[in-house]
Amino acid sequence: MSEDQRVALVTGGCGGIGSAVCKRLAADGFRITTNYRSEEKASKWLQEMEDLGFSAAVYKADVRDFNECQQMVSDIEKDLGRIDVIVNNAGITRDTTLRKMEKSQWDDVMDTNLDSVFNVVRPALNGMLERGFGRIVNIASINGQKGQLGQTNYCAAKAGMHGFTKALAQEVAYKGVTVNTVSPGYIATDMVMAVPEAIREKIIKQIPVGRLGRPEEIAAAVAYLVSDEAAFVTGSDLSINGGQHMS
Repeated sequence: MSEDQRVALVTGGCGGIGSAVCKRLAADGFRITTNYRSEEKASKWLQEMEDLGFSAAVYKADVRDFNECQQMVSDIEKDLGRIDVIVNNAGITRDTTLRKMEKSQWDDVMDTNLDSVFNVVRPALNGMLERGFGRIVNIASINGQKGQLGQTNYCAAKAGMHGFTKALAQEVAYKGVTVNTVSPGYIATDMVMAVPEAIREKIIKQIPVGRLGRPEEIAAAVAYLVSDEAAFVTGSDLSINGGQHMS
């Protein structure tokens, strides 16, 4: 890697949106890193990236664990010199109505979707501030904006991401670090495509453009927000939902 090649850490990079973001940023010249919990999945993902001609690195870390995230950031900085871009993409769902929700279902979602943002950003932030450049993009959700029945845990976590974005953006803007949120609508990932077709059709009828979004469309937005051209964009929430929710 060249000394001026920027390094991007994309959490949950082996998933649908995460993988699309990794491929787009790699194509744009970034050195890509991601975390993993499943060695088999990470190995398959690395091979896919290599087959496309992209250079990437994986680090074993659970984003719910602050100490593991600290170690991951330390290892990346040791191996690659720095982290210029963080895309907080890792996320899960544990859907049920609140009156049926177990404390573990609440904790799992909050730990993975919201606590992870602190766990990953906190150890990497000082390096960005010292270098006078950084891009942080938090992948939230349409449901963090409008709410969704059966997702109090998920909606709370995703809405919390944008609160984090707005506060941190104000803290670090003077040092050339921007912080933004992207809020996708329903995207044609494996998770969404696994939903029964009849339910998917009902969802699509609620989307004015008449289709699901593509992971590559989310990746394109992320690519803009981490670019030099987006230096004046910070504290923003970019909705990409086909017109399903307009705030």
